[in-house]
Amino acid sequence: MSSPEPSPAPLITGRYAVALDRPLAGAGGGLPAFAASDRESGRADLMALHVRPHHPPRARVLAALSGLAPDGVLAPLAHGSLPVGPDEAGYFVVCPAPSGPPLSSGFRAWPEAALFGKVLRPLARTLAALDRRGVTHRSVRLDNVFRGGAGGELVLGAAWAAPPASLQPAIYEPPYSAMCLPSGRGDGSIADDVYALGVVLIALAIGRVPLAELDEEAVLGRKLAVGSYEALTAGEPLSPPVADVIRGMLAEDPEHRPAPATLADLAAAPVVRRAVSAPRRAQRAFEIGGIEAWDARTVAYVIAKQPALAVPVLNRGALDVWLRRSLGDAALADKLEEAATEQRHIRAKQPDVAKEVLATVVVALLDPLAPLCWQGVSWWPDGLGPALADAQGANSEVAGKLGESVAAEAALSWAGARRDRCDEPLLRMQARQNRALLRDRGTTGGLDRLLYGLNPLLPCASPLIQKRSVVGIADLLVALEALSGTVDRKVGPPLDTHMAAFVGARAEPVFETGFNNTGVAEPPAAVMQLRVLARVQAQFHPGPLPGLAGWLAAHAAPALGSLRSRARRALTQERLETTAAAGHLQAMLDLIDDHTNRAADAREADEAARALARIDGELRMIEAGGVARTELARCFGQELAAGSALAAVVIALLAAAFG
Repeated sequence: MSSPEPSPAPLITGRYAVALDRPLAGAGGGLPAFAASDRESGRADLMALHVRPHHPPRARVLAALSGLAPDGVLAPLAHGSLPVGPDEAGYFVVCPAPSGPPLSSGFRAWPEAALFGKVLRPLARTLAALDRRGVTHRSVRLDNVFRGGAGGELVLGAAWAAPPASLQPAIYEPPYSAMCLPSGRGDGSIADDVYALGVVLIALAIGRVPLAELDEEAVLGRKLAVGSYEALTAGEPLSPPVADVIRGMLAEDPEHRPAPATLADLAAAPVVRRAVSAPRRAQRAFEIGGIEAWDARTVAYVIAKQPALAVPVLNRGALDVWLRRSLGDAALADKLEEAATEQRHIRAKQPDVAKEVLATVVVALLDPLAPLCWQGVSWWPDGLGPALADAQGANSEVAGKLGESVAAEAALSWAGARRDRCDEPLLRMQARQNRALLRDRGTTGGLDRLLYGLNPLLPCASPLIQKRSVVGIADLLVALEALSGTVDRKVGPPLDTHMAAFVGARAEPVFETGFNNTGVAEPPAAVMQLRVLARVQAQFHPGPLPGLAGWLAAHAAPALGSLRSRARRALTQERLETTAAAGHLQAMLDLIDDHTNRAADAREADEAARALARIDGELRMIEAGGVARTELARCFGQELAAGSALAAVVIALLAAAFG
């Protein structure tokens, strides 16, 4: 007898196969990469990047580049979940595999002609193409730029399977990005990719990575102290044309950096040279937090890291004097004075967060390029979702601070201090939407709902299913069905708070209302969950779910307790179990919500109650006596028999009516 054929290996989107036993070292731009192939076209030069837990991929970019990817970049082809072990799955992003090694592999100093012709211009053209599609790369660095096969042009590596810039060392990031939580750096602008490309050019020009001996904080400090260009090129022999271009690419203000299309032009250098302006430097240093600051940006950074310094620095007036006399910026001093005055009004409205709001505003005024700063952590508003996902997985303290900033609408205060550098109306709308979700204390509200709402590709973090990489709403039903055969159903109904928030964020609003819209007064949690999951099954998974249905049925018995007839209650319970075995949740819900059944039960109960009332009246008449005692004595035997019969009827009716 021949053995059965093995089941086919799971595919991503039904098309891409991943060979988990064939890792591709160094190909994933900081993420594990595995060989992959396209079963439809036969293409075998692909790879699948394994997404790290709590670090969601870039949903908007994946959608924007789908079928529209430019040349010169390892663009995404597909993404989805795939089993990686027993009862465990992972999320992968499929893209072409690099055909050559990265630039970080044994490089030496490149000549000027090669820097311009082989590196700058082709990569600038690729960045310009990405910019035309409204996306950024945010992962340009030596180990993520690859040589093309057979002398082909350089190719930018993948940058889609992790939050933007989250894998970038500080050397490749402008200070306003490097100071952020790694997962909170946001999409940024194409000017940030230009900056990173400038750092790549420096490394190739001098034959080594600059500042490699410093840690991340020291690199950031050096850039703040002397500027990015001076920090990265100090003492290095660069040819004037190369120096001019790189100086422009590393301009502190992103608006002063050349566009990728400009860099792809042979006449770029003169344009770059005219674009750069130096930041204002004070005549003497300002001491704050144990650091000597020579410019307003450094003062802002110290306050961002130590926000408790903001109030005393403003109150004692030393900062005001330094700004006016040493830095020569009276206008900035006036803005800080206005902020201090406004802080008194904030204290009256929000006394718990007045100091935190002031620190946020002071940082934004001192350095309009700085990100949103709150209680010692920094992030860009569009990086809130990934930052929250990362913090939920590793640092509950940071997660709490992020939540507090949303509750205080810190983004509004930050935007108000830098109106000319952000879309304030958009930030206002987002801030209020986020706060509304956070303040919703219902089953589908709170910090978890905000977490899933801001991260469309974040798997559900419920302890029951977190290893199954449940990203879509249909995947949740599949996971619960599989779980129903192994979980102890007595612990409670299927959905926990994480799953409820996940459903509220992923499904349409009509599903969310099911948690608060039920057919019986104060129904058990199982009925509310059944109502929601029945709608989800109808739209996303029409197949039977007998395991999940049985799990819900085991907790739905209290909903039948309102039926007063023992016989009807038992019959309905039996029908519920039969319906659950078929696996269709809506049929179960229809049975629990059966108004005809409940109306018949109520009618029978009313009839029994009226019969009992009549019998009770007759018994009272017998007890009180309506004839002469002599007549009662004569008929005593007959009346006693009648009373016994009536008592039996009463007992029978009570049993029938109330079980």
